[in-house]
Amino acid sequence: MKKIEAIIRPAKLEEVKESLGEYGIHGMTVSEVAGCGLQKGKVGVYRGNEFNINLLPKVKLELVTTDNRVEEVVNIIARVARSGEIGDGKIFVYPVENAVRIRTGEQGDEAI
Repeated sequence: MKKIEAIIRPAKLEEVKESLGEYGIHGMTVSEVAGCGLQKGKVGVYRGNEFNINLLPKVKLELVTTDNRVEEVVNIIARVARSGEIGDGKIFVYPVENAVRIRTGEQGDEAI
């Protein structure tokens, strides 16, 4: 099993969720986060005063899937979340030793 963590633009969340749902991926955790990378923030104006916004709003998707589905899930997220502009985000893949469904006690692939 692998955990896929994707940091994407908030505007792309619904489209990514729909595309993953069409592929059969429905279970995920979504968090609102803030961060910076190559984008390095932006300059905002409030009541005529300029200020730097160093951390931009992003969305973090976390999901666990079987090893044989990882490449396709990563490709779906990358394709759908891509705008071609700096700040599209990143995808990370981590190994998962085990998963346990608390309700039934199922473990491993059966738990996800």
